[in-house]
Amino acid sequence: MPPAPRRSSARSGRSVGTEGVSWEQAELEPVVLVRGAEGLLADRAVERLVGLARQGDPAVEVTRLDAAEYTAGELGVLTSPSLFAEDKVVVVDGVERGTEELMADAIAYVASPADGVVVILRHASGQRGKKLLDTLKAAKVPTVACDPVTSDSDKTSFASAELRRAGRRADAAAIRALVDAVGSDLRELASACAQLVADTTGVIGPDVVERYYGGRIEATGFRVADAAVAGQAGQAVALLRHAMATGVDPVPVVAALAMKLRTLAKVGAVRSRGQGALRELGLAPWQVDRAMSELRRWTPEGLATAINAVAQADAEVKGESRDAQFAVERAVLRVAQASGV
Repeated sequence: MPPAPRRSSARSGRSVGTEGVSWEQAELEPVVLVRGAEGLLADRAVERLVGLARQGDPAVEVTRLDAAEYTAGELGVLTSPSLFAEDKVVVVDGVERGTEELMADAIAYVASPADGVVVILRHASGQRGKKLLDTLKAAKVPTVACDPVTSDSDKTSFASAELRRAGRRADAAAIRALVDAVGSDLRELASACAQLVADTTGVIGPDVVERYYGGRIEATGFRVADAAVAGQAGQAVALLRHAMATGVDPVPVVAALAMKLRTLAKVGAVRSRGQGALRELGLAPWQVDRAMSELRRWTPEGLATAINAVAQADAEVKGESRDAQFAVERAVLRVAQASGV
C-alpha cells in the first residue's frame, strides 16, 4: 500500500460535509471516521477501507482495538514505525464506549498522524466522545455516514442498489414485496437480495419474491395495517393471527398501525393546501398518493377514533395488559370499524 496521504489531502477538492460520504465512496486517509448506528453499513465501510489498503499492499498489517478496553499508549505503539516499515491499518471499534485514555490519545494522534498508517475510528451513535468528534470535524477528517436506514423509500433504494451491484435487477413490484417481507432489518434485506441473486436468473419479479418470502410478506405488520385501514376487518385479523402464530411480536404490529395512521393524519391535514404543502411532509411520492387514495374512506372523526384505539393498544402491549395479542387484535378491529365512519 502506498504511504497514506497526509492530513492535508483531506482538504483537497473532495467534500467531507457534516453528513459524510456513503460506504461505497470511502477512501483511504490517515484518519477516517466511520459514524452511524447502522452496523451493516459500518461493517462495509471498514471492509472497503481494509480492502483498498490490501490492494496497495497485500501484506498490510491490520489491527483491531476495542475502545472500551483501551489502555493509554496503545495507539502510539500500534502506529509507530516497525523494523521493516510495513504499512498498517488500525481499526478502533466502539469509540462511543471508549475509555478516557482512548479519547486523549486519539485527539493527540489526529494532530500528527503517522505515515503509512490508516486509523479507522468507528463511532456508532450518541454524544460520548464529543470532544474527539469535534476535533475530527475541525481537522476535516473524512466521515463515512452509516445512519440507520428506516424509511421504506430508502430501503427500496438499498435493495435496488444491492441487486444492481450484483449485476441483477428487479421490477418495482418485486422490490416493494421484498421490502415488505424482510425490510425490518438491513442485514436481513441484504441477505435476501444475495439469496435471490444466487438462486435465480433473469429479471426478478414479484412471483419470485412471493415464492421465497410469500409467507413472511403476508405476516408483516404493514400488511395487517393496510388491511385494517382499508376496512377489511376479516383479512386484517386473519393476517394478524398468522403473524402471531409465526412469532411476530405485537409491538411492531402496533407500530405499523400507528405509522400508517400518522401518515394519513399528516396528509389529511395539509392536502387542501396543495402540492407544496404535501412535499414539505418529507414523504415519498408513492406514500402521499397512497394516503390520498385511502383517505377517501376516512372522516376526521373516524381517524381520531382509530388513533386513540392504537394509542391504547400501544400502552397495553408495552406492559399495561396481560394479553398483548388480544390488545392488538382489538385495536385492529377498531381501526377497521372506524374506516368509512
